[in-house]
Amino acid sequence: MLVTRGLVDYAACLSAMQTFTEERHANTPDEIWLCEHPPVFTQGLAGKPAHLLHSTDIPLVASNRGGQITYHGPGQVVAYALIDLKRAGYFVKEYVYRIEDAVLKTLAHWGVTGHRVAGAPGVYVRPLAPFDHAMLPSRPSHGTPPLAPDFTGLAKIAALGVKVSRHCAYHGVALNVHMDLSPFSHINPCGYAGLATTDLFTIGVHVGWSQAADVLGSKLAATLSP
Repeated sequence: MLVTRGLVDYAACLSAMQTFTEERHANTPDEIWLCEHPPVFTQGLAGKPAHLLHSTDIPLVASNRGGQITYHGPGQVVAYALIDLKRAGYFVKEYVYRIEDAVLKTLAHWGVTGHRVAGAPGVYVRPLAPFDHAMLPSRPSHGTPPLAPDFTGLAKIAALGVKVSRHCAYHGVALNVHMDLSPFSHINPCGYAGLATTDLFTIGVHVGWSQAADVLGSKLAATLSP
């Protein structure tokens, strides 16, 4: 079930996700929450404080998701996928893969080619050639992964972080639509120094928040189905 929550405080949304997950039972329908947050930095469970490079007036909130530090702000669609993985019939690795796949399909809706990078969850684009369909040499494969993720010529457009409790997953993915990207310069995004970030507007896709949320929500609902 898709639930559009609109602009909501991050900490309040996190608390609501935790409560939903703690109180759900075997027959509780899965939900996908579509949100937008006021400016906030969030730090994952294993996150290192050193990845916040400068103090700002943007609050830093500790989160129980995986991953390092990221930024949420107006103009970004944050989709929280609250899924009973046991009932859905897949494990957390596939859950992550399916979320990324939904983002790739969302970008493809506007002709943009998104990419996975081996060893670095999330979705990336070539900011200078967002409609180029050429595959990345650094894409995930069944062979030996690179020693470190290769972000050459790439910028991150969607960040991902998840949490699983009693076989139920929550948190999800943030897609940059049309936002102030400058706060990303105050952090090492997702723990990677110098990682570039972008949004749909910057690469030439001019869509509103509601339209982007509708497309991403529909792609997630289809992709995360059992």
